[in-house]
Amino acid sequence: MSKLRIIVGNQFEFIARIEEEDAPKTCQAFSKLLPFQNKVIHARWSGEAAWIPLGDFNIGVDFENHTSHPSAGQLLLYPGGYSETEILFPYGSAMFASKVGQLAGNHFLTIISGNEQFKDLGKKVLWEGAQDILFESM
Repeated sequence: MSKLRIIVGNQFEFIARIEEEDAPKTCQAFSKLLPFQNKVIHARWSGEAAWIPLGDFNIGVDFENHTSHPSAGQLLLYPGGYSETEILFPYGSAMFASKVGQLAGNHFLTIISGNEQFKDLGKKVLWEGAQDILFESM
């Protein structure tokens, strides 16, 4: 599997490359969850980003290919520790953080199609609240 489809709400569709070479353990663990359905909400501390809070869910991986400064479309999976487990979906300028300060998450997906929808996605999540999100194999 090298690509995923991500559908947000009823109006946004993205294709993401799975970063298997740089984050193999994270990608393998996440692929076992597919299809993965949840809610995405606007991030509180990370700038132009949305996030999927996962609480104390243990995905069973440690840090790999981690960063605090993802570019738009570089999805991160934070495996937990200082803050709750989560997936960060940056749609613009972002620095990954939580109420405990700066964090680093595993860059495991990169949006390769649908990037022109980032700003509209950000506005929708910011002004209209939680949206359904689905990650599925292609």
